[in-house]
Amino acid sequence: MFPPPYSSFVAIDDHLREWLGVWPPTEELQVTGSARRTLPGWDGQIYPALGVRTPERGVLSVPPEHVERVAAARTMAEVPKIVGYAERGWFEAVFRWSTRPAPLEDAGRWLPATAPGVPAWLHPFDGEVLVATDPGTGEHLAGVGIKRHDAYGHELSVVTAPAARGRGLARRLVAQAARRVLDEGAVPTYLHAFGNDASAAVALAAGFPARGWTAFGIAER
Repeated sequence: MFPPPYSSFVAIDDHLREWLGVWPPTEELQVTGSARRTLPGWDGQIYPALGVRTPERGVLSVPPEHVERVAAARTMAEVPKIVGYAERGWFEAVFRWSTRPAPLEDAGRWLPATAPGVPAWLHPFDGEVLVATDPGTGEHLAGVGIKRHDAYGHELSVVTAPAARGRGLARRLVAQAARRVLDEGAVPTYLHAFGNDASAAVALAAGFPARGWTAFGIAER
């Protein structure tokens, strides 16, 4: 049986308002200025253009001084050059969030990101990461890192070792991590590329439904 949703005290609107500068959108694509686009994000990088779109409307957040030129752009491909990051590309991804993760059995344990044996890809994440290991050999099987974008929204990132795929580990880890995020008073989010059917299946099984939402912006370096 599903536990009750956390939506009574956790709202996706709070996260998107903090992350982007304004939410909900009032136009088909509302371009807004936010000082956050000039400040380091969760990993120390600057993300000078970032947006989220529902099936009806969306918000694109950029540095305040670039709002007018971005709003007048003919295509999103022009945005990196307008805001001074022409060397970086444009990304679009499926954006999911959940207030009721699937009641799957826990599959990992929380460790400091810098603890011995934690894979290198998890080192950039602040605080603790969720790690699943082989109980017999101690071999790393899968893990989840948390991108803490703000106090209200934390994005989950999961990777499974090739030899451990197909066991349902990823979905269990994502659901486990999502419950922790909700317990901490934030909304867990999950992004994956369009056409990545494996990642989409993990998200759905972990309790992150398809809502037709999209995240987009200037890609990481």
